[in-house]
Amino acid sequence: MKIAVVTGAGKGLGREIAKGLAAKRFTVLVTDIDAEAARATAEAIGDGAWSMRQDVRDPSSHHEVARAAAERGSLALWVNNAGVLHTGHAWDHDDERVRQMIEVNVLGMIWGARAAVAAMSDDGGHLINIASLSSITPVPGLAVYGASKQAVLGFTISLAGDIRRAELPIEVSAVCPDGIDTDMVSSQRGNEQAGLVFATSKLLTVEEVAGVVLDLVDRPKLAVSVPRSRALLAHAMRPFPEFSLKVLKPFLWFGERQRKKTNEES
Repeated sequence: MKIAVVTGAGKGLGREIAKGLAAKRFTVLVTDIDAEAARATAEAIGDGAWSMRQDVRDPSSHHEVARAAAERGSLALWVNNAGVLHTGHAWDHDDERVRQMIEVNVLGMIWGARAAVAAMSDDGGHLINIASLSSITPVPGLAVYGASKQAVLGFTISLAGDIRRAELPIEVSAVCPDGIDTDMVSSQRGNEQAGLVFATSKLLTVEEVAGVVLDLVDRPKLAVSVPRSRALLAHAMRPFPEFSLKVLKPFLWFGERQRKKTNEES
């Protein structure tokens, strides 16, 4: 029996990924800090899916999840999806918000990756980390979040190098999506510093991004960005940080306009 672990799968993107994996005949272990939400996802999926409450900031929790997966079958896939987003000037965040973003988005991903690699080192498997388009472009208003997601992408690529050097039978991937229409993103509509989150005519849907993740299961790639058009622009600007900040001004203007519009409509 192939087991897939999806962290932060109580709702949003994680839930959609878990549903898709079940359709691919994985037995899914759903984890979330909200035990009831995790349970609801597992029940909605069916097909043997089960849930565990997990605070990804606790390194031991990942080993507990890996052991629980191994008791049911072969751990073949681990998706580090859990994440938190707070927007605003870096100096205006209180200390706990900064700590939460770094501990969940960075350390939680690293703890999960370490547990997954340890569990898969003999039989092989696939680790997928959910990064962000902010991993590859400057994001004023999301400096701490952007830094955390740059760490996700950097860690993923370097980890892939370690795994190849060690000749372990494990694939590693990072997915870098633009803004997704989730509760996490919607909660930032009232924040004046969140303009770049909404700098698009239409936010990505969880189905679109989950579809990319599910495609990676069949055709592994080291890193993919969604949508490709925005990613090409981000990559083109990356070697020129000063120029990038100037180019972002019209995006900030448009994003602020969209943020106000959607905030008024909600």
